[in-house]
Amino acid sequence: MKIKSEKDFWSGLMFLAVGVGFAWGATGYSFGSSARPGPAYFPFGLGLLLALLGAVILFKALVIEVVGGDRIGRIAWRPLAIVVGSVALFGALLPWLGLFVALPVLVFTTALAGDEFHWVEAAVSAAALTAASWLIFVWGLGLTIPLLPSFMR
Repeated sequence: MKIKSEKDFWSGLMFLAVGVGFAWGATGYSFGSSARPGPAYFPFGLGLLLALLGAVILFKALVIEVVGGDRIGRIAWRPLAIVVGSVALFGALLPWLGLFVALPVLVFTTALAGDEFHWVEAAVSAAALTAASWLIFVWGLGLTIPLLPSFMR
């Protein structure tokens, strides 16, 4: 069978593998019931949905003809390293600097991965994501995430 779209083929394969991996990993936890879902309920369902999406994209890549074959270009190593490094930096900073500092640092550093960087757009995004994260995770779900730096608590 001929691959008609390289981009769709590899992204579909990645989604399929990650989805199956999450669904399989969730089987080690308790499922519970529909009325009282356990810790495996959400990751298993999400993994299956991601695997299904990957299968559909993979099927499309093998069946639907695309002009030029949708070739994959070079890997953008610099943006990839910046994004991965920013997420690792966020994980390291969160316990000591809290959500109100670590999340804006994450947004500003990941914004540097793009071709265009605008301070105002990054600041608005950082403020919106920080407020939404506080509303959802701290206020809504009641998670104990440090908000302020450790020297201010």
